[in-house]
Amino acid sequence: MTDAPVRIFTAKKVHTMDPTQPFATAIAVQGDRIVGVGDREDFLDFPQTEVDERFGNKILLPGFVEAHSHVMSGALWEFPYVGFYERSDPTGRVWSGCQDVDSVLQRLIQCDQEMVDPDQTLVAWGLDPIFLQGERLVAKHLDQVSTKRPIFVFHASGHLATVNSEMMRQSGIDQHTPTPGVAKDDSGVPNGELQEPAAMSLASDGLATIFIAMMSSEAKWSYALEARNCGVTTAADLGTTRLTMEGQLEAWRQATDDPQYPIRVVVAFGNFGSDGTPANIRDMAEKAVHLREHEESAKLRFGIVKIVLDGSIQGFTARISHPHYLDPPPGHPGNGLWLIPPEQMPDIVSAYHQAGLTVHCHCNGDEAAQVFIDAVDAALQTHPREDHRHTVQHCQLTTEQQYKKMSELGMNANIFANHIFYWGDQHATITVGSPRAEKMDGCATAEREGVKFSIHSDAPITPMGQLHTIWCAVNRLTASGNILGPEERIGVHKALQACTIDAAHQLLMDNEIGSLENGKLADFTVLESDPYEVEPEELKNIQVWGTVVGGVPFQAGSQ
Repeated sequence: MTDAPVRIFTAKKVHTMDPTQPFATAIAVQGDRIVGVGDREDFLDFPQTEVDERFGNKILLPGFVEAHSHVMSGALWEFPYVGFYERSDPTGRVWSGCQDVDSVLQRLIQCDQEMVDPDQTLVAWGLDPIFLQGERLVAKHLDQVSTKRPIFVFHASGHLATVNSEMMRQSGIDQHTPTPGVAKDDSGVPNGELQEPAAMSLASDGLATIFIAMMSSEAKWSYALEARNCGVTTAADLGTTRLTMEGQLEAWRQATDDPQYPIRVVVAFGNFGSDGTPANIRDMAEKAVHLREHEESAKLRFGIVKIVLDGSIQGFTARISHPHYLDPPPGHPGNGLWLIPPEQMPDIVSAYHQAGLTVHCHCNGDEAAQVFIDAVDAALQTHPREDHRHTVQHCQLTTEQQYKKMSELGMNANIFANHIFYWGDQHATITVGSPRAEKMDGCATAEREGVKFSIHSDAPITPMGQLHTIWCAVNRLTASGNILGPEERIGVHKALQACTIDAAHQLLMDNEIGSLENGKLADFTVLESDPYEVEPEELKNIQVWGTVVGGVPFQAGSQ
């Protein structure tokens, strides 16, 4: 690349996230790398320079890094959306929210009428019964849409689904089904709600339809376009791609090798198929190491492992400490579900740890966080290792004492700040109560205790968009306008770090992305306004022009 011309991108202002040179007005790029950060005049003596002034009145930052999302976000738009909040799909189409049971049913009835094949399963997504005015959508409601066609409605949390009677009949779900998570009424009859993967997998046709869509090339492109549109240049597909399945690695390579693919993707190796035995786990670890050492490319990275330990707080399946849930609905366990037996976690974490991999563990509840922290502690005592970056994902109820221990162990946190807006009111009044909700997603506590953290959308659980996630962490405003836990608010600079250099650190890429410095990849986010200058309440309203990835501009909204 030494003979390639140097392109100088000028800007109104550049925020570099490099403390040694925090500001600039121009970036010099050669090939896919940054070769200079400063002012335009600093680079005019470079040979073969080209000045690109398209961003002359815009703000440049390091490319936003979404460290917890799912390629499923690109797949689910193949199916009708029945969520509470209005959302836009990757093409820009706006889907209105379904704010009561009747509106959910009306959308499903319309879809049923439009389907040609009478036997095809109707799949929809985005449902969250916690918003449906006290009425929980169950099979008897979906039977109003059809008693002949199987229906599978995937919840917004990704941890539950609701099915109709025909789906239960075809799936063999009845009062004798012993699987944990099959919700039943007072008489012991399944009511159509399936909680967590073991139960949802019984309705295999519905869940398989989603997974097939997720594995397609179209899903990978929709995922990338959604990321580009909100300024994300690197996204982590955290454990939804089954890399051990035939064709998935090749599908990712085909997408990311395309010069027009607008993001870099870190694909986590999911702990799928592990039965908890050491031999099986060691085999999984070997496969994950092979991917990292032999299959990476410029836009496709590996090296992290995703484990899911508990469920969803708004789905009442996360594991939280006493006094547990404030007002759980009928048919739910008293304190959530373990998706992996806690006693197996030390062996699982140790196997990946010894292989030199970084473990990211889904822990919504504080009970789950403690199990993972203890497992990391045990692994480090047996096999000390510097800079492991094992990460607690979501950290919704992680306590001050847990953050202290995480800091001591060198662990990271990825905090689900978006929950404050999307479910904050419900957490305060329905799930955990106001005192605990005030401390949820505690970015300020993590900062005080010296834990390096990122913040995320968990797309498709909430829409991908780092500016909205930053807005949530800075303001902690709920959907009703209440400030939930003002002491847990953080500053704009810290929130931007959490979506750039600290998120890059978590994904083992901080030597390449996350700040704008000589030698790093030329990845940056292009904004119409300066997040340091707007009012904090306006952060989510800043317009995104698009991104630059490896020196190539990608404008938001373009196809």
